Amino acid sequence: MQQNDGMTLIVKTVTRISVWMILLYGIYIIFHGHLSPGGGFAGGVIIALAFLNVLLAYGRKFTSDWLNIGFLHDLESASATLFLVLGILGISIGGAFLANFITKGELFALLSAGTILPLNIIIGIKVGMSLFLVAWVLAGSKTVKGE
Repeated sequence: MQQNDGMTLIVKTVTRISVWMILLYGIYIIFHGHLSPGGGFAGGVIIALAFLNVLLAYGRKFTSDWLNIGFLHDLESASATLFLVLGILGISIGGAFLANFITKGELFALLSAGTILPLNIIIGIKVGMSLFLVAWVLAGSKTVKGE
C-alpha cells in the first residue's frame, strides 16, 4: 500500500475500529427486522456503507485485497435466485408466491416470523452487495475532464 492511498492515518484508524461495529449493526437490523423497525433493505444499506467506508478510507487497491469482489458479485447474483426459490417454495407448499410455509413459532421470539426472516436475510445480502458494487464500479471509472 502506497503512502498516498486512501485518507489520513486518523481516518484509517477510526475505520479499522468502526467497520466491524457497523457490520454487526447491519446484521442486527437484518435479523431483527420482523420484530422492530428495520429489515433486509435497511440492514443491507448499513452493510454497504461499512464496505464503502473501507473503500473511501483505504482506497481501491486495499479494498480489493481485503474483499473478494468476485465473491461479492456472485453472492449478489445468488441472492436473487434464492429469493425466487423461496417464492416458488411458497407456491408449491403454501399455494401462493412467497406464501409462509414455515411455522410461526413463539410470539416476539427471533424465529417467530416464518419466511420473513429468511427473506430479510436474502434482501439484506442483495441490497448490501448491489449498493457496494455500484459504488465500486463508480470508484473505478475514469472521468473525462473538460467535457
